[in-house]
Amino acid sequence: MVDSKSKYIKIFATGGTFDKEFNEINGELYFQETNLFKLLELGRSQMNVKIETLMMIDSLKMTNTERSYILEKCKKETTNRIIITHGTDTMVETAELVAQDIKDKVIIFTGAMIPIKFGSSDGLFNLGSALSFAQVLDPGVYITMNGQYFYWDNVRKNKKLGIFEKIKK
Repeated sequence: MVDSKSKYIKIFATGGTFDKEFNEINGELYFQETNLFKLLELGRSQMNVKIETLMMIDSLKMTNTERSYILEKCKKETTNRIIITHGTDTMVETAELVAQDIKDKVIIFTGAMIPIKFGSSDGLFNLGSALSFAQVLDPGVYITMNGQYFYWDNVRKNKKLGIFEKIKK
């Protein structure tokens, strides 16, 4: 179980569909700032969280430099409960890098298939699930989507169905 001495849950925002805005004039998606503060307010969260924006980037454009930065921020973070909002396309790759170095913290990656600004997004539900799982899972690196949690090395994004699923081993 997670050490009860952890006073807060750290949330690192890295961009992805979770934080994309929609330009109604030209139809393009872009980044402005994280939606996390609004989502926690909308969900009436009573959790003690600290939010830090690391970057606002589409995960398909994420390089090893950005992934290494995420890893370093996780290593330096004093709490042992961390949630990372991340683009779904390369979430597993970043989780793999983090899992290679960090064994003593609960680190949960989550995201959204549909931008929050569209109103019908899965992001709020995924964030709530991540907050719940962060409180009860044993140390390790996980991906939380669609109300489920997966070990980082036993999950894939099913692009046809628009869900994450367990890899059948």
